[in-house]
Amino acid sequence: MNRFNTAAITVCLLGTLPLTVSAQSADIGPDEGDREFSISGTGSSDQSFDSGSFGVSGDLGWYLRDNTVAGVRQSINYASIEGEDIEDDFWNGSTRGYLNYQFLDERARPFVGGSLGGIYGDGVNDSAFAGLESGLKYYVQTKTFFLARVEYQFFFDSSNDVDDAFQDDGAWAYTVGLGYNF
Repeated sequence: MNRFNTAAITVCLLGTLPLTVSAQSADIGPDEGDREFSISGTGSSDQSFDSGSFGVSGDLGWYLRDNTVAGVRQSINYASIEGEDIEDDFWNGSTRGYLNYQFLDERARPFVGGSLGGIYGDGVNDSAFAGLESGLKYYVQTKTFFLARVEYQFFFDSSNDVDDAFQDDGAWAYTVGLGYNF
């Protein structure tokens, strides 16, 4: 092959690259009826690394529409706390249902949603909680994504406690993980 033919073939192949990229972008993410699984981690420690906590969360969701997912989330957390009067290890868990709405139809998909469930275990008051959440899914492959989520959870023992719990008895939860649509 001469240089002219090689250059012409290269230009033609490069010319089809935008078509290939846009075709791939259109197929990124979930469709109605797809399922989703993600696994995420959390962690924290004090300044001297004497006390800390870490946890893992697993989500299983179903897409009611291309941009709306409902599912169940299970979290397990471990905390090691050291202090003047306390030196103990705690395990706790939470189980909740969630509903999220995703914006955009691109690689980066911000979302908002809510959850309702219960928390139980050592070092916590077994109770119900509701939460508001927001985050971002970034698709690195057609069906595989990175996940970052922040939740504000407020705890209550009965329906009478709900109004006061939002302001007085809440906690922030931060999550980073990976997920897959199937």
